[in-house]
Amino acid sequence: MPYYVFSVEPFARIQKLAEFPGFRDASAHAKALRAAQADAAGARIKVMFADTEQLAEDLLCQIRDPEPAGDE
Repeated sequence: MPYYVFSVEPFARIQKLAEFPGFRDASAHAKALRAAQADAAGARIKVMFADTEQLAEDLLCQIRDPEPAGDE
């Protein structure tokens, strides 16, 4: 499965920026993009691991439960 790099803007505007076969390359690319656009307001760079681009976009749109606050 490939790793996808996305730009996620407010109101769930998602744009695919790149696709990589391995995590190391995807992570390095995402870190470089984050450093280059440190002044951009609102856009976030995300790396997703999924079978298809459509599934990766769907995973980005899902609301995740927060982690437990303490020792539970």
